[in-house]
Amino acid sequence: MTSLLDLLAVPPTLLALGEPTHGESAFLQIRNETFMSLAEQGYRSIALESDRAAGLIANEFVQGSTAVALDRALTEGFSHGLGAAPANRDLLLRMREWNVGRSASERLTFHGFDAPLEIEGAPSPRRYLTRACEFLGLDRSAEIDDLIGDEARWSDMAAIWEPGRSIGRSADAQRLRVLADDLLTELYLNAPRLAEDWQTAFVHATSAIAVLRYHAAAAAPLKREERFARLAGVRDALMAENLLAIRSAEAYRGPTLVFAHNTHLQRQSSTMTMAGVDVSWAGAGAIIASLLEGRYAVIVGSLGASPALGIEVPTRSTYEGRLQQETTLPRYVRASDIAAAERRTHDYRYFPLDQATIEHADAVLHIPTGVDAAMLADRILALPGVEQIVASEENGSPEGAWGDRFFHVGPDRRQPFATIVEHDVPGFDDASQLDRPGVFRLNLDLGRTEFESLFGFPPKAFEEHRHEFDFARLDTLVPHPGYALYGFGSIVMPGPHVLPEIDRLLAIAYARAVDRHERAARRAADH
Repeated sequence: MTSLLDLLAVPPTLLALGEPTHGESAFLQIRNETFMSLAEQGYRSIALESDRAAGLIANEFVQGSTAVALDRALTEGFSHGLGAAPANRDLLLRMREWNVGRSASERLTFHGFDAPLEIEGAPSPRRYLTRACEFLGLDRSAEIDDLIGDEARWSDMAAIWEPGRSIGRSADAQRLRVLADDLLTELYLNAPRLAEDWQTAFVHATSAIAVLRYHAAAAAPLKREERFARLAGVRDALMAENLLAIRSAEAYRGPTLVFAHNTHLQRQSSTMTMAGVDVSWAGAGAIIASLLEGRYAVIVGSLGASPALGIEVPTRSTYEGRLQQETTLPRYVRASDIAAAERRTHDYRYFPLDQATIEHADAVLHIPTGVDAAMLADRILALPGVEQIVASEENGSPEGAWGDRFFHVGPDRRQPFATIVEHDVPGFDDASQLDRPGVFRLNLDLGRTEFESLFGFPPKAFEEHRHEFDFARLDTLVPHPGYALYGFGSIVMPGPHVLPEIDRLLAIAYARAVDRHERAARRAADH
């Protein structure tokens, strides 16, 4: 894949990599590869579309803290359910591994840059104000509790539709905004004596201010179209403010990669249909681009098909369709090299490329297709003479294996040359954590020679090396955790960028199966 930085006229300090939809793991997997490659070139931080205050917990894990385990980093260190994405697990682990033994200037830092809210609503500022007070050694809990009152006043989802139900412009909310602003002033006044962890307290104080600003915007008596545009704009303004603060903190260490939906990162105005109303606003990218100018670069994401999301292959006349014709692998393309084309039909799952997006971007990352278990199965079944058995109740398979796929050549069903499994076998084969939603694993019969060539030891020596492998990591070929002794390898959720290697290994496993079948046929003929 073309080096991303080679496509940029000027090296940015903030490089944005967008995705056109949420839920397609291929973008996250390629993001991981891109960021680790950029780390080799001096990038030292990444910012995701996740709550900034929550991200402090994920970063503790990345920095090697023993106080934050991986499970906690994933459940508490991300918002919007992003901790459940397997690729985000990999990102944290790879960053933590990079940091081992490195100096502060070389270490990687994880950031969230979203405010702790959704378009549909925001929480109360209680926990953010409390954390800031704890840092300053102030006890204002009674005052905070009195002003916030019942949490239900703040979490009322109906307030997004009815400004009169929002607490955002009440006397209590106004007093809380003053309190939060006073705490921020106190943080600066006390910075000389409380430098350690000051940044953490600052993030919590500004998070409190952010949710109070959003509640105030929700209470504004505007027409529906203006109201939705205002709320979307306020959220993106808070994102932009966080990104500028992150760059201020990271400026002396190196550039930052920011990853989010295209609508938050693009230079031009963002548009969306909300509850049947078309709205437009300046996204975080538009704000940042106007302030950082040449120090900000944007690579927008483009997707051909996604089996996981039910997105079909684009028509040839669209931007995505034309990019699709030029390669079967993910690639970065300079935006100025993309000719005008038709706009793909838009739906809630996917925000298509259009002329404005292309004109305001530096480059495009096009992914021809996502990869799921069914797509891989079709790839294997395209090989001559291959048959598939899907484990089910009808064919007597154990319930824990229902849906797993086994691929054979010839009538002998004892040894598949490839399998695609989506279930753990507790106590025997559970190291890949296949119980995670959407996770699957491809297993291949590599044979002793290829196995040893890939891993540096023969299958019989696997147990001596088991501790060297993370069997749950995506895109990484490892010995099969249960059948390595027989020369099997496996890879969890291979992304589209590793399909060429998958095809190479699949050809080896297939050739071994064909050879076994032909030898068995000759033996049968001799008798």
